[in-house]
Amino acid sequence: MKGKPGRRDFIMRVSTVPGILAGYRRGVAAHQRQEASAMIDEIFAAGDALDTLLYSLARYENVSPSLTFRAGSREEARAWQRKLRGRVVELLGGFPMERQPLRAKILRTEQMDGYRRERILFWSRPGLQVFGYLLLPADFRTPGPAMICLPGHGRGVDDIVGIDTEGNQRRRYGGYQNDFALQCVTQGIAAFAIEQLGFGHRRDEASRKGSAERSSCQPAAGAALMLGETMAGWRTWDVIRALDYLETRPEIDPKRIGCMGISGGGTVTLYAAAVEQRIKVAFLSGSFCSFKASIYSLSHCIDNYVPGILKAAEAYDIAGLIAPRHLFAENGTEDPIFPVAGTRLAFERTRKIYRVFGKEENLGLETFSGKHEFSGKQGFAFLKANL
Repeated sequence: MKGKPGRRDFIMRVSTVPGILAGYRRGVAAHQRQEASAMIDEIFAAGDALDTLLYSLARYENVSPSLTFRAGSREEARAWQRKLRGRVVELLGGFPMERQPLRAKILRTEQMDGYRRERILFWSRPGLQVFGYLLLPADFRTPGPAMICLPGHGRGVDDIVGIDTEGNQRRRYGGYQNDFALQCVTQGIAAFAIEQLGFGHRRDEASRKGSAERSSCQPAAGAALMLGETMAGWRTWDVIRALDYLETRPEIDPKRIGCMGISGGGTVTLYAAAVEQRIKVAFLSGSFCSFKASIYSLSHCIDNYVPGILKAAEAYDIAGLIAPRHLFAENGTEDPIFPVAGTRLAFERTRKIYRVFGKEENLGLETFSGKHEFSGKQGFAFLKANL
């Protein structure tokens, strides 16, 4: 008599989570979902109903995102984008009805080696200011290109502009983020590195008493969820306002503004580029991956989560909202929290969307030998060619 299916058997049948499987497979077909559902009942009856990972994986297999990409023509694709873009904004929690005055201030200007650094403060929405550094190359030809740069978890924006824990300028690139905003300057691109809400300069008082790496994402993101909004939405709006600010600067060409980020900064870059069409180029480092392979099935900070997003779309559908604009993604082959197999799958699904637009050449992907870290080896060449 055939025995009851066990946990391993179930995972092998319905899961595509790298790290559990030896390889990465596409999600099961529709006819297999019925079989998977039957297996769920058997496994739970066998005593595995306490396993939350099994339960969530099983739920994923039965999800059919209502706005996943199915268009066959550019006209259909554009109509799909309009519909999904509106839904994504809703799921992010919506944006303020009106833009309040930026009331931007340059707090300090410093002449650095090969560039000028300005410390800037502007208002994003009532009661909320954004801190950032604008880095302008010394030989910058104006008006020129600029990238809005978003840090991932860690020390915040200081860690992408070369400022160490003592407030001094580092002599070499450091940390997993490798001072990528500062690297933009060496490529002749202005960088507007803004502090993400809950990081570094924008933490609550309790977090400031801890280490430099301690964030206040959890309480802020939790509060956002209770308000029916999201941290991802709040941060995305900050990016939109940062773009508004750059458009006021005579040194910057408003038609040559992009956005880039690593890890959580890459996630916000994805959402920002998806909903804000003024962003010409998006560069996602250590973050572009199917939801299933990463955010959905691995432990991440609560600031990454958007309630209900999977009922509408997967990560590659959201990336498809950037089409036909330029999009580049990079990922380390040993990244433990954004598995490269999930990155490759998401990229190929995004490629299908760009193919309908006839713009596959506007996509770029680098998978490099490394962990959860910024590379830029191919990414900066992509930016220089397309920004």
